[in-house]
Amino acid sequence: MAISGTQTYRRTAQEEDADGLETLDNFVAKKYNDWPNEAGFVGLTEHRGPIKLQVHGTIPAYAAGALYRTGPGVAEIETAERGTYHVSHWFDGFAHTHRFDIAAPTEAGGETTVTYSSRRQGQEYIDKIKKTGWRGSITFAQRNDPCIGLFAKATSRFDKEVNNNVVVMRNVPGLEKSGKSAAAGPAGHHAVTTHNIVVSTDNSGLQVLDKDTLEAVDSDVQQSRFHPDLKGPLSLSHAQRDEDTGDLFNVNLALGRFPAYRFFRIDAKTGTTDILATVSDKDVSPAFIHSFFLTQNHVVLCIPSSHLAWAGSKVLWKGNVIEAIKPFDKSMACKWIVVDRRHGQGVVARFSTPAGFFFHSVNAFEETAEDDQGTKQTHLNLDYIAFDNTATIYAMYYDILLKRNGAADAFWGNRETVEGMRPRFVRRRFALPTRKQTAAEAAAATADEVLSIPTPHVGEMPTINPDYACRPYRYVYSIPSRGLSTAIGECIAKTDLQTRDALIWAGPRGHTPSEAIFVGRPGAADEDDGVVLSVVLDGEGRRSYLLCLDARTMTEMGRAEADFAIAFGLHGLHAPAA
Repeated sequence: MAISGTQTYRRTAQEEDADGLETLDNFVAKKYNDWPNEAGFVGLTEHRGPIKLQVHGTIPAYAAGALYRTGPGVAEIETAERGTYHVSHWFDGFAHTHRFDIAAPTEAGGETTVTYSSRRQGQEYIDKIKKTGWRGSITFAQRNDPCIGLFAKATSRFDKEVNNNVVVMRNVPGLEKSGKSAAAGPAGHHAVTTHNIVVSTDNSGLQVLDKDTLEAVDSDVQQSRFHPDLKGPLSLSHAQRDEDTGDLFNVNLALGRFPAYRFFRIDAKTGTTDILATVSDKDVSPAFIHSFFLTQNHVVLCIPSSHLAWAGSKVLWKGNVIEAIKPFDKSMACKWIVVDRRHGQGVVARFSTPAGFFFHSVNAFEETAEDDQGTKQTHLNLDYIAFDNTATIYAMYYDILLKRNGAADAFWGNRETVEGMRPRFVRRRFALPTRKQTAAEAAAATADEVLSIPTPHVGEMPTINPDYACRPYRYVYSIPSRGLSTAIGECIAKTDLQTRDALIWAGPRGHTPSEAIFVGRPGAADEDDGVVLSVVLDGEGRRSYLLCLDARTMTEMGRAEADFAIAFGLHGLHAPAA
């Protein structure tokens, strides 16, 4: 089969349709049942280490530093009173953060070494569930236990249990004096260019970790600590950073009759926070939103068609986000809000695009061009991984991922469902108005779709060379699905946005990669001059390895092998060596 083998291969734009059809056929033929991935979800343990990994091949010295990753870990807990507690959805698995310490050779002719350590951040939460047998507080998708009384459920909604398991950030401004000092940890960690490590999720709370031991040193950092107006309970997992200034941007969502989206910036020099704009009106719905866009001069929010019912209050009633999301409706267009981040002008434009959903923005940048009358106009290029509907959210239940009780076959067996869940890279291009929009102009404005590349030539968990953030760029690294696994994907693609060619690395059966992190060669002139790092699970052998690919050719340079399985994570970052 053209895309189902084990190799690094190039696919062209002319092969997009055939490869998409093969992916669809693989799902319908239930080939995912032959792909072992249980070890990435079940039986996961801490390794506080650091444990030395066995390096094969070459990992270049310039990759030295720490690769941090976080994501869901333990999903089953033995309780004292109620037997085994099962987490329903992968996004609610208990937080587990990992550090791969990559050390350059200490002498000429030496080899790069890699050590590994990990720590659970939700152990207090786990211990509480062991005693009570059930889970309080708001979750993403945990199904209610019918044996728990209504009063207990209602009062537990206000428990503030911390389970941040989505995104790792470093050098978050405004937290220099946050939290306690970590207990003395094991020796062996190398110094990296970071003064804090912070993990986030889709609520407004942050958790600060010790950069070496990964112990939580402050688990109660609410966004209201940065600014008193940031009181909303929801936010976006993926903050955006201005790589030139270090300033950090995000959006806080307060629920109510009219939800309030507050766009804010944390100044890297002063640690102070500014509210750039507040948007609250009847035309703006509260929604589950995972990421947004940052250009040279603007913050851009897309409110996808994942609206929350009852003005968001259904989250409290159901105790989770997923059951509060309205059924997908093609009439619910995506609403976009453009906010100036340089000159204090607040909202400068609004526009709409057809109904859809996305988890991840890829990049965004501005270009100036002349219109037909010769007037210069700024165009926003907004890149993201788009879905036609919200069905992908429901594919992440553990029963589906682990193929339990026929759940995977029931979900993926419908060809129409599979067709509607195929992600694609989308670029939308919006011409900023040269004068203030009227209400009618804002309601009528739209953005052209100028580029679309379908899976499996691109996939989820998109990353780029970070030096090209907010700039024109050429390459995207992602994890496409070829229909061979129930996981997010089972290969790594480098997609060329100019030629539409895709270079795809695919391991043997059962080798499932995680998000690909680009590390550039110092002094590189080319965008793809560097390496890509990904943690890969060997599902058959129930062990993992850190894979190092040449970012130009997508061929293996080296790997660092563990003799145990490491959890499928969500997101990570590379902190260079000091």
